[in-house]
Amino acid sequence: MEAASTCGKRLEQVKKLTDQLIALRKSALKGGMNHEQLRETLEESSPASGTGTFAVLRHGFVGRRTNPSHCVHLIVALGGVLSVALLVGNYELVRDYIRRTPCLVDFGYFSDEIVRPLLDCEMCRKLNAVAIERNLSQETFAEKYAYSGIPVLVKEGIVNWSAMSVFSFKYFQGLYTLTGRRANLCQFFAYNTEFTTLTDALNGISDERASCQPGEKPWYFGWSNCHSGVEKQLRKHFQLPDFLPANTEDTPMDWIFMGSPGPGAPLHIDTVERPSWQAQVSGRKTWQLVPSPECEAVCHSFNFTVEKGDIMFVDTNAWYHSTFVHPGEISIAIGSEIV
Repeated sequence: MEAASTCGKRLEQVKKLTDQLIALRKSALKGGMNHEQLRETLEESSPASGTGTFAVLRHGFVGRRTNPSHCVHLIVALGGVLSVALLVGNYELVRDYIRRTPCLVDFGYFSDEIVRPLLDCEMCRKLNAVAIERNLSQETFAEKYAYSGIPVLVKEGIVNWSAMSVFSFKYFQGLYTLTGRRANLCQFFAYNTEFTTLTDALNGISDERASCQPGEKPWYFGWSNCHSGVEKQLRKHFQLPDFLPANTEDTPMDWIFMGSPGPGAPLHIDTVERPSWQAQVSGRKTWQLVPSPECEAVCHSFNFTVEKGDIMFVDTNAWYHSTFVHPGEISIAIGSEIV
C-alpha cells in the first residue's frame, strides 16, 4: 500500500511537471518563438557544462549506441519525468502518458526508445541474413516466423493481386480526393519531404515529380489508412498473403509507403502492437535491419532487397530499419499488422 501510495504521488508529480512544461511551450510559441528556437534554447540551456537536454541526448544517446538502461542520465536531464518508470518498472503507463501528451519539443523516436522494453537477444543471435522462402506454407510460417522475431522474405509471394497493375501515384491521388481532409485524421510520415499531411503530398507533387523526371526532387512518404471507404476500395485489389494461417486476422488499418528512387525511411524502430507483413507491388526497395542497442554486441545488421511481387514479414518493433528505393519504377508497398 505504501509503495502504491508513493507511486501515485510520483505520478502526480510527473503530471504536474509535464503540464508545466506544456504550458511553457505554449507560452513560448504564443510569444513568437518557433519550434527551432525552442530546440536551440534547450540545447544551449547550459553551454558551459554541456549539460543541456539536447547535448545530453546527442552525446549520451545518439552519439554512441548504448544499452537503454544507461539512459538514466537522459531521464535526469529531462527533469525526472520518467523516474516512476524506472522505480516501479511500469514502462507502459508512462509511455502511454507520453503518447497522449503533446511534447515541449518534438523528440521523434527518443521518448519511445527510452521506455522500450529490452529484447531477448536470442531471437537474433544466430542471424546474419534475412530468411528467404518460396511457396511458404502456413505451417512453416507459424512454426518458424510468426512471433519469433526472425524476419523472412517470401519471394513472389503476391499471387493474383490486381494491385500490381492498379496501384500508382495517380490511383492514390484520385482515391483520396474523394475523402477530402478526412484522410488527414490518419498517421502520415513525411520522412524527408516538405509535406505535413497526406493531402498536401498527393496534391503537392507535380506529374513530373511523381514520374521521377530528371531534375525533379526525390520524394518518399508513408501513411496509415483509417478510412472505411478507402479500405473497401483498397481491399478489392489485395488480400492477406497465402502463407498466413487461416485463423490469422489483420488489423483494419493498412500501411502504405510510396516514393521515388533514392532514400526512403530513415533508420527507426516502430511502436506498433504486432509484427507486420509488407508487399512490394511496384519498384525495388532495399531494407537495412539493425539490432536494438542491447543486442548489437551479439546480433548482426544486414541488408536485403525486396523485388516487385515479394512479401516480407518482420517485427518492426524489434528491429531498427531503413529503406532505399532503387532506380526505375516508383516504390509502392502496402501491408498490415497481424493478430
